[in-house]
Amino acid sequence: MVLANYWFFNFLIITHNNIDGDRMKKLLLVLSFLLMPLNVLAYSDHIYLGGNTLGIELDCDGVLIVGFYEVDGHMNKGNPRLKIGDYIRKVNGKEVNTLNELTTEIEKYVEDGQVEITYYRDQKEEVTTLPLLNEDGIYKTGLYVKDSITGIGTLTYIDPESHIFGALGHEVIEGSSKKLVEIKNGIIFRNSIISIEKSTVGSAGSKNAKYYYNTVYGNIVKNTNHGIFGSYNKGINNLKLVEVGKKEDIKIGEASIYTVLEGEKVEEFKINITKINDTSDTKNLTFEITDPKLLEKTGGVVQGMSGSPIVQDNKIIGVVTHVIVDNPYTGYGLFITTMLEEGEK
Repeated sequence: MVLANYWFFNFLIITHNNIDGDRMKKLLLVLSFLLMPLNVLAYSDHIYLGGNTLGIELDCDGVLIVGFYEVDGHMNKGNPRLKIGDYIRKVNGKEVNTLNELTTEIEKYVEDGQVEITYYRDQKEEVTTLPLLNEDGIYKTGLYVKDSITGIGTLTYIDPESHIFGALGHEVIEGSSKKLVEIKNGIIFRNSIISIEKSTVGSAGSKNAKYYYNTVYGNIVKNTNHGIFGSYNKGINNLKLVEVGKKEDIKIGEASIYTVLEGEKVEEFKINITKINDTSDTKNLTFEITDPKLLEKTGGVVQGMSGSPIVQDNKIIGVVTHVIVDNPYTGYGLFITTMLEEGEK
């Protein structure tokens, strides 16, 4: 494991007084090359293969507005400037990160009938006033809010040296706003698949899981359009070390994905890569599922399968990211090298 984009320094002490001009120019030229920044491969050339199902919990960076309810017969009467997807981060100048903190601060000012709200939208800070509306003796804001997002996905890889992990292969989006969730932190934890709702044409199925919140595997530090990433803190048991495949290693034809269909057992299933696209930022591979067992069990690609590693010729080359809803036998994948580079940033 080496650090990317660092400076390589060399020092030369000249003790001879009779170095001519040409020789000095050559020495300076050599020094200029030695002092140039080097872009060095930052991730390992072999990584631990995932496929394990994960529980995922993301703590929002603030309290997220996810909807509105009627107060006194009117929707969003409190403040029409606020929108779904805004993050409330301060109440009357006091920072809030959880529902409890938000409620506690608002309750201090119910007699005033309003509070000053600092909120973020598209990375910009805004300030507005939120009336506290009295309905039948109860003060209401008219806002539905949440402070965390919970779901399931699939572990893609763990770097054996840094213990950086990557999962999902795409961003976590909040359902109401359809926007990437801005996170403060998060965790991955144990879960077990208990049933699967099959995909059909026009409708993506899903894995259903039992959560074990007390068995935490690692911490999430970022949510990006190439996956979620963080530090894997538990012991790495029975995971297979595989070589990282480059873009030029990938070819049209047979490959495999690794995922869980029942309990916590990772299984290999056959797919066929039908298209390679190195110009897309997120949809580099198009594939079709050919494995009869997987098709019988899932009907195709299902939610919760995102993050399943794709292996070809004993190299990990990509990660499952999306289902093609009109044909759930098919899906998209991301180059593993793109995911690994994102994890190292």
